[in-house]
Amino acid sequence: MKWETALWMIACSLLASLPRGQLDTTCHVFVGGTVVLPCSTSPPVEPNKSMVYWQIGTQVVHFFMNGQDSPKDQDEKFQGRTSLFPDQMKYGNFSLKLSNVQLWDDAEYSCIYRQTESHQTKKSTIKLNVSAPPTIEDPPSPSEQNQIPSGSPMDGPCLALLPLSFLLLVPLGLWHL
Repeated sequence: MKWETALWMIACSLLASLPRGQLDTTCHVFVGGTVVLPCSTSPPVEPNKSMVYWQIGTQVVHFFMNGQDSPKDQDEKFQGRTSLFPDQMKYGNFSLKLSNVQLWDDAEYSCIYRQTESHQTKKSTIKLNVSAPPTIEDPPSPSEQNQIPSGSPMDGPCLALLPLSFLLLVPLGLWHL
């Protein structure tokens, strides 16, 4: 790792440890889904002369420097699940795409952007809320539909199963005797 990269990572860690301001936005996603965490700057930029550092506290989520991703510094929980939009970077779009979202991804993310030549640094904070997917109850299978549920009339005395007409005829027949 070059000393510039190490110095940049230390600077980002210090920047992340500063007191938190207001959130720029909040995003919501279900476990297993994909989400895009927004991060942009207004003037057009040169991706080859930019650094973008996505992090949670001091944990590296995604690192981009001098026109390419730098996955070696990325936390292993995020490897293979994050990407930027390289074709949009020249327009100032540094949004992060996070795939196969897990409950542990629920956190406050920092997007730190730095133009190498001007040393101008900007930071955005995005809160990601991750929820378990809603459960949909499966309809009963055909074999379950034909079963008599517990607490049904079958659990009562056998007399309760006699047809109502028979129960009415017996007393009437006895009355005429």
